Amino acid sequence: MIEHELLFLGLLKDGPRHGYEIKRLIEEEMFPFVGLRIKSIYYPLKQMEKLGLIKKDVGREGKFPEKYVYSLTSKGQKIFDHLITESFLSIERPYFNIDLSLYFLQYVDKKIAKRQLRGRVLFLNRIKRNLQALKVKTSNPPKHLHIILDHDLDLVEAEIKSITRLVDLLI
Repeated sequence: MIEHELLFLGLLKDGPRHGYEIKRLIEEEMFPFVGLRIKSIYYPLKQMEKLGLIKKDVGREGKFPEKYVYSLTSKGQKIFDHLITESFLSIERPYFNIDLSLYFLQYVDKKIAKRQLRGRVLFLNRIKRNLQALKVKTSNPPKHLHIILDHDLDLVEAEIKSITRLVDLLI
């Protein structure tokens, strides 16, 4: 839940937002960069409201129906500051889904392993091209999104290098 709290509180840092706007930002702007999927935004918002991190007001724009508008409380601001610091300082060993397969690599025929690993490299190269295209396509992206793209590209390139080296070692 910490990531979700950080996400919602961070989105409210710029000011009050209604639920649909929060959902749209997560799905359209943030997902390509951070990969977080949220099934329902209203349950976490309700929980954070109960904790006093956000407040909900009723708003109306013109003839449109009433909407709930969420804003950050001072307690929510303090929690955001704590969570962002915790996130920056959190050092956990990254776990990659391939690690388990590599653990049992000795039990896999080398030809099959090479073919599967080459397939993984092809897929990683596709991800790399998509990230590069997103970097070019996102005209004048905010600096923080550019930083995320560079970070993701570095990670993908490192895995491509590592898997390619492993394929070369499998004889």
